[in-house]
Amino acid sequence: MAAAEASMRVGFGYDAHRLAKGRELWLGGVRIEHGTGLEGHSDADVLLHAICDALLGAVGLGDIGAHFPNTDAQWKGIDSKRLLVAVMSLLQERGWRVGNVDCTLVMERPKVMPHVPAMRAVLAPLLGLALDHVSIKATTNERMGFVGREEGACAYAVALVHKS
Repeated sequence: MAAAEASMRVGFGYDAHRLAKGRELWLGGVRIEHGTGLEGHSDADVLLHAICDALLGAVGLGDIGAHFPNTDAQWKGIDSKRLLVAVMSLLQERGWRVGNVDCTLVMERPKVMPHVPAMRAVLAPLLGLALDHVSIKATTNERMGFVGREEGACAYAVALVHKS
C-alpha cells in the first residue's frame, strides 16, 4: 500500500559562487554596486539559486543543475529571476505553492543588509508570497574559509511548500 502524499513539504537549498572582477553583483534579484561580482554560467545570483534548489528539493524535482545545466548555451548569462519563474511554474503544474522561504546569504563585503528590503520586494511577487513570508538574513564568515578570504559567497535557503 502506497503512503499518502504529504500536503506540506520542506526543501533545503545551498549554492556558492566565486567572486570575480568584471562581473556584475546580483543578489536576491537586485544589482548591487561592488568591485566584483559572482562568477557563473548565469548571472550567478547565489541567493536565487539556493531558493530554486530549496523549492525543487521540496517537491522531489532534483536541483537547479538538472533543469538549467551550465553546459546548455540557452542559460548563458540568464537573469536568475527567470530561472525562479520557471521553477515556480514546475511547482504550480504539480499543484504546489510556496508557504514561505527563509534564506541566509554569507559574504564578507559588501554589506548586504541595506539591500535586503529591495531583495524581499523583488522575491515576494515572484514566489506569490506576502512580504512577511520572505526572510533574508545576511552574515559574514568571520574572515574564515573561502568566504572569509573574499574569494566567494554562499547562500542557504529553506522553503515550505503545500498543495494548493
